[in-house]
Amino acid sequence: MGSGAPAAAPGRPKAAGSNEPRKTLLLTGASRGIGHATVKRFSAAGWRVITCSRHAFPEECPWGAGPEDHIQVDLADVDSTVAAIAEVQSRLEGGALHALVNNAGISPKGPNRERMSAIDTALDDWKTVFQVNFFAPIMLARGLAQELTAAKGSIVNVTSIAGGHVHPFAGAAYATSKAALAALTREMAADFGPFGVRVNAIAPGEIDTAILSPGTDRLVAQIPLRRLGTPDEVAKTIYFLCTENSSYVTGAEIHINGGQHV
Repeated sequence: MGSGAPAAAPGRPKAAGSNEPRKTLLLTGASRGIGHATVKRFSAAGWRVITCSRHAFPEECPWGAGPEDHIQVDLADVDSTVAAIAEVQSRLEGGALHALVNNAGISPKGPNRERMSAIDTALDDWKTVFQVNFFAPIMLARGLAQELTAAKGSIVNVTSIAGGHVHPFAGAAYATSKAALAALTREMAADFGPFGVRVNAIAPGEIDTAILSPGTDRLVAQIPLRRLGTPDEVAKTIYFLCTENSSYVTGAEIHINGGQHV
């Protein structure tokens, strides 16, 4: 990790109506659901958003700078992830990274989209899930540590309600990878804190996205607020954790589930 903040690159874009340099977010898993809502939330606040996903930039997405600030990367592949880190550094041009949001995650399903247990999940699937859900976040954070330190930035890891108890739809590999990511968040908060970088996690519950598992509606009766969450509600919490409003919050895992965990 670099010990000093790199000098700001000349001509860095300024935030609208401000003399301050425009803040930059790197977001993985940006193509749909929570990631899509997060891009819109930060873009509306004037941030530059660099997105990463397995897919090429979708033309229907609403933010204007999207095509030139999108990086196609396979986080299941170590070499692809390392190359993406180098690409991000190149695009920052020696500047600072104000926020890293590790939102990408995968959860393999059975042939009928059923939950895969600890018994029937293939070893290769375990390895792939942990590479995307657990190892990629720490690779990105370590690889971009100097840029995060320069900004006194924020890292947000997206865990899950499934990391705390057995879930009817989330498979064993997904759930344990998210539990590991929650523990990693605490370790990262301790290790990155002396450099002024805050590290927190959010743990969404049942969020109303296009990839809901069949039968999710039956869980609503078990949620104290009696409804699903929205991607925007998650995005607003991510935004809070990346701004000065949460300047003394680190090592926390915030539950966004309508009280489902109580």
